[in-house]
Amino acid sequence: MGKNKKLVVDLSKCEHPEVCPLSRLRVGGLAKIKKLPIPPAIAERLREMGVYEDQEVKLVLKGNNVICQVCNARLGLSTQLAENILVEPLPTSPKS
Repeated sequence: MGKNKKLVVDLSKCEHPEVCPLSRLRVGGLAKIKKLPIPPAIAERLREMGVYEDQEVKLVLKGNNVICQVCNARLGLSTQLAENILVEPLPTSPKS
C-alpha cells in the first residue's frame, strides 16, 4: 500500500484486521463485503437486496442506524445488523 493511500477504518479496533464490522467504517468509507455470519433467512434477504459477499459497499451515515450505499441504492440497516456484516476496508484515493 502506497504512502498516499489510507484505510477507511482504524484496524487496531478490529479483532481481525483483515475484516471489520460494517458499522465500524468511517462515514464515506468503502469496503468489500466478506462474510454474513447471520441467520440464513436474514442473509438471504440481504443478498436479495444486493448485500452479498465480494460486493462493494460505502458507509453513508451512522448513528442509531446505519445507511450504506450498495448497487447504486441506499439501504438502511440497524446498527446491530451492520455490526454482523463483516467487510474488508478498501484503500481510498487521496483528496486532490
